[in-house]
Amino acid sequence: MTIHHGVGQFSQSQKIKGEKFKRLHTNGSPFIMPNPWDRGTAILMEKAGFKALGTTSAGLAFSLGKLDRTAAVTLPETLENASQIVSVTSIPLSIDLEDGFALDADDIASNIFAAAMTGAVGCSIEDYSGNEQKPIRDFSTSLMRIEAAVAAAKTLPFPFTVTARAENFLYGVHDLQDTIFRLKAWEKAGADVVYAPALPDAEAIKAVCTAVNVPVNVLLGAGNRLTTSELFDLGVSRVSLGSALSRVALGGFVSALHELQQNGSCAFLDSAVGYFDVANLLT
Repeated sequence: MTIHHGVGQFSQSQKIKGEKFKRLHTNGSPFIMPNPWDRGTAILMEKAGFKALGTTSAGLAFSLGKLDRTAAVTLPETLENASQIVSVTSIPLSIDLEDGFALDADDIASNIFAAAMTGAVGCSIEDYSGNEQKPIRDFSTSLMRIEAAVAAAKTLPFPFTVTARAENFLYGVHDLQDTIFRLKAWEKAGADVVYAPALPDAEAIKAVCTAVNVPVNVLLGAGNRLTTSELFDLGVSRVSLGSALSRVALGGFVSALHELQQNGSCAFLDSAVGYFDVANLLT
């Protein structure tokens, strides 16, 4: 697998972000990486003081009126979303690249390069199959995807952080042994960060953190309701939120629609941001 690209295709600011993102994972201070789904939410998250962002496939899907996990959101839509977020923020961005949007190693590599071309400095690759009957891809195919992503990332002229995901618990496959086996294999393949969404409790999270020697990402509020401080105490390096914040926003919106339809009232405005306050938030 050979990838040809020129160093000049990437800006100095992107290289600085790549180094910064790498240091965030290795400086010993765990951090929260929230997940915007558009330009506005990305601006708000950076202004709130977060040090890095990660896109959310589900949040993007919902904003487009599509369902997540059905291949409804395309690679071009995913990359355009990332480009838009990069254009309005100054902090590192990692892309939720789902399963890599490809079947073979060469196409995985090509898509890693396309992800880097958006200005992002990292991505995640998962082992979800899209098949409800057998939601997790077989081990060898999953490993190939991680190896291809890592190999492609290493050809880039700056650190491009690859997060490798094991989706078992997110899809009801409650097999901690297999999850750890996969995460250890992803680590051996060169993944910079490993991630098993929806781990059920502190014991499982601690087991994952103990089993690997690379940073561990945990999804806040999925599978358990541990706080970020509790997660950090267990050895977690990075906490993300996936679609949670987008669903919180949708929850407020749906509640307002119900109130309007059922009562004709507008008590929902009590929790709304003021019209003229939006400008202060976004600028």
